[in-house]
Amino acid sequence: MEQHRTRPHQHEPRRGAPVPAQAGRAAGGGVRRDGPVARRPAPAGAREARRTSRPRLTGLGCGLFCGASMFVLACVDQLLFGGSATVYGVLFLPVCVLTALWVRPGDLVTAPVVVPIAFAVGLPPIADDGGGGAGGLLMGLVTALALQAGWLYGGTLAAVLVVAFRRIRLVNRRRADLRRDRARVLPPGRQPR
Repeated sequence: MEQHRTRPHQHEPRRGAPVPAQAGRAAGGGVRRDGPVARRPAPAGAREARRTSRPRLTGLGCGLFCGASMFVLACVDQLLFGGSATVYGVLFLPVCVLTALWVRPGDLVTAPVVVPIAFAVGLPPIADDGGGGAGGLLMGLVTALALQAGWLYGGTLAAVLVVAFRRIRLVNRRRADLRRDRARVLPPGRQPR
């Protein structure tokens, strides 16, 4: 009879010797690897989802929000304050700021455009109709726009400033992400300055 010789398999670790993963855990509590470990950056969608805790409006949603808000506020102004143009102008400023804050980064340019339109959309409830009829209402709207131009310009300027600030922050964040991604890809001796 032939005796079968048993050879230890090359894939099996010797008994008593720790497996590389076990040796790393015993030394430092985790698996130790040679050299730096490159982490994969989080997808852009995941990073953006973490950053956005505010509502995000599209360009159309931005116009609808601003126009509907100003119309409702004008109706409330008519009921509570008798259609005071000053109250309407004061209420216009926070709506402009919120519209500029809540618009999506891709639609930033729409906020300063829809804000003056929304100001005009909200005016009919508080405009003087001049005795009735469509012509009287139109003259009342033109007069209200002329007399309240300061509030209109102020709200539009506030929206422009918020949008410009958000745009600068967005560009700086994208540049920082690009530099960080380049630093991960380039070897240690060729880091960008």
